[in-house]
Amino acid sequence: MCQLRHVTGRNERHIPVVVLAGFLGAGKTTLLNHVLRNAGGRRIGVLVNDFGSVDIDSLLVSGASGGTVSLPGGCMCCTTDAEGLGDAIAALSAAEVGLDAILIEASGIAEPPALIRLVLAARSATASYGGLVYVIDSSQFLSTIAGHPMVGGHVAVADLVVLNKADLVDGDEMARVRDVVREVNSTASLISVSDALIDPGLLFDDAPDRPMDDGPRQLSLDELLHDDHHDHSHLHAEFESVSLDRVGPVDPRRLARFLERPPAGAYRIKGTVLVDLPGHADQAYVIQAVGGVVRVSRQPWGDLGPATSLVVIGSGLDVASAEAALAGVLGRDADDEHGILHLTRHLA
Repeated sequence: MCQLRHVTGRNERHIPVVVLAGFLGAGKTTLLNHVLRNAGGRRIGVLVNDFGSVDIDSLLVSGASGGTVSLPGGCMCCTTDAEGLGDAIAALSAAEVGLDAILIEASGIAEPPALIRLVLAARSATASYGGLVYVIDSSQFLSTIAGHPMVGGHVAVADLVVLNKADLVDGDEMARVRDVVREVNSTASLISVSDALIDPGLLFDDAPDRPMDDGPRQLSLDELLHDDHHDHSHLHAEFESVSLDRVGPVDPRRLARFLERPPAGAYRIKGTVLVDLPGHADQAYVIQAVGGVVRVSRQPWGDLGPATSLVVIGSGLDVASAEAALAGVLGRDADDEHGILHLTRHLA
């Protein structure tokens, strides 16, 4: 069981749990190290079943105790097994721990579809499914999927497919790789990168504002690894976002359908919406959705007053279709008295 330190003075928040998977040699450990090195102030928990099997860069490790390895910047790595996954997620997502996201390295724990089911079963008031990121070696993918057909089933359940090692293939081969991926998964976001250099902003929100601490402290990852001459332009953002900001309500039935069946290429949908119904207009509905898995919560409107604000984030997103789909949730069918149930069934 993870032995966790406690961080005080932090409001309880909903923590995304992102599953990271990929065939041997695809680059998922490189991606994991890259995300930790470029956390941008985020505090990330990493769950693996055998710490020794995941080569987290030794530069990142600052101390170990029992099943927990502390990482600079408030991040940590815990060992677990499939049976203990729910308990580990609950422990890491507790408000007093102070993490912003949790990454699960899939190798050795379970096949990706089974691991997704475990994460969904472990959802709580503080944690929810944040998507499956599947990393492939673009230079070996066609031969890999031919020799290991089960890889197609893994790709099929991914919400984001990282086409890694893009520098090792020409344009024609990359086009074939994309076609094969699309044959088994027509809706996931696809992103082509080299050295697994994805922008962590595709996976997680920005770090929340935290009080300044001018006293003695451990350096953050950003400070520890900072190089004034380092060029951060290599971070392959390569993703699009489409937003909707209106002073007006949404139709809850149409919104639920949009969230459950997001546009192709959409990875995350988030925001707040107004539902203009008796007993509902004084509360904001806060939306989080990944790959058709929807989480809804309610909270009072802030100082800005009732409004609808939604953003769709993805790679390979059909922007025009996403904009049209977003616009389609506006308004309200006055005769649809039960439409709100389609949204409230996702209440956390």
